[in-house]
Amino acid sequence: MNVKNYQMYINGEFLTSNNQDVIEVLNPATKEIISTIPNGTVQQAQMAIDAAYRAQKSWEKLPAIQRANYLREISNQIRKNADFLAEIITQEQGKILPLAKVEVDFTADYIDYMAEWARRYEGEILQSDRPNENIFIFKQAIGVTTGILPWNFPFFLIARKMAPALLTGNTIVIKPSVETPNNAFEFAKLIHQTSLPKGVFNLVSGHGRSVGNELASNEKVGLVSFTGSVETGVKIMEAASKNIIKVSLELGGKAPAIVMKDADITEAIKHIKNSRIINTGQVCNCAERVYVQKDIYQEFVDKMTQAISKVTYGNPLKQSNVDMGPLVSQSSLESVANMVERALKNGVKATTGGKISSDTSGYYYEPTVLIDVKQDMEIIQKEIFGPVLPILPFDTFDEAIELANDCEYGLTSSIYTKDIDIAMRASKELKFGETYINRENFEAMQGFHAGFRKSGIGGADGKHGLEEYLQTHVVYLQYNTNAK
Repeated sequence: MNVKNYQMYINGEFLTSNNQDVIEVLNPATKEIISTIPNGTVQQAQMAIDAAYRAQKSWEKLPAIQRANYLREISNQIRKNADFLAEIITQEQGKILPLAKVEVDFTADYIDYMAEWARRYEGEILQSDRPNENIFIFKQAIGVTTGILPWNFPFFLIARKMAPALLTGNTIVIKPSVETPNNAFEFAKLIHQTSLPKGVFNLVSGHGRSVGNELASNEKVGLVSFTGSVETGVKIMEAASKNIIKVSLELGGKAPAIVMKDADITEAIKHIKNSRIINTGQVCNCAERVYVQKDIYQEFVDKMTQAISKVTYGNPLKQSNVDMGPLVSQSSLESVANMVERALKNGVKATTGGKISSDTSGYYYEPTVLIDVKQDMEIIQKEIFGPVLPILPFDTFDEAIELANDCEYGLTSSIYTKDIDIAMRASKELKFGETYINRENFEAMQGFHAGFRKSGIGGADGKHGLEEYLQTHVVYLQYNTNAK
């Protein structure tokens, strides 16, 4: 196999170095090395930040509509290369090709959506208590921003952090995950083909303890946006606190799905099953635990077991009809397997799956349904991030709400019911940033993706996500009425 060698993109140029340490990137479906990326240094992160800092002043002075036009150049490049980019994502991350294509298409649409805000985001004029005075509220760029990316939707997360930053006059330095960096380097190549000014977008690679820490602690950075684990998020907050900069964190979830006895079971089974196996269960906003009213509990378990047992998996570039691919890495595979093993030793039963696949060519785990689970178990309280679905019964809606809210996370939630009163109560009583009613867990770009509790602070998407990249400047203007 041809192993690609990527280079960092700083100030509009790809860096070349014969002595650079590298990190090997694997295809999780085959365990083969597919590329090497630079193991970046603190000094290289500083170079990228400095480039962004120099470019930001002139970039901010451009009218927002001109910045939007640059974004549209980027989205056009993405669409021209959509099939190639989808294959790159599938090869390094393991998601099935149709899902990778959705990710690429959604990314292009997202950039265009953010570009549309150029003529829409606005300040205010307030009434003053004084005569002959105007009070203006200006919404202005923060300056240099940084984005530290996860590996599960690596291509889309570039846009989620870059598009609102650039549209509002900020510049950015992106660091992709070392697990899935190839798509980001290919994205940088597309950027290089546009007329985007040098230094506005920069790409560095390396480990969080060095490069990531610098992106959060450098005094020239005004905002750091991170998607990933709680543990890393805490470290980023600590690093950012040095300069009191703005922090936006999405730190995972443990989404509950509540199925009431009046629910359409067929629809609930379909949506929850798809929610659990999409991207091999490696999605922070999808159902991780299911609470089913006792009247229909056994029927639901039987039907969900049947549905999950039919899920197919394999190498998504070789088997086009599989439902899911491998987990992203050996450590992810071991994490899921160990968590399920501990649950089984504590009396939990797997009605299907429950072990590492016999196909050892990649990091495959069998799609799994778990019953006889208790609320205080690790499998209910901690993020699984794999194709594993624990199911618990409940008696009343009040009990279901209490169980659902009993979690350190608060990103997304869902409920299936035909009762409008129950649906409205759930809308108010579920303590999560998002609630889906009678539908799959998938957010809209015009919404607001944000969590409660340890799921993070700040958020992304829509008007409110755009405003994450703005700061408020109040101007008090006293004028002379006698002026001629």
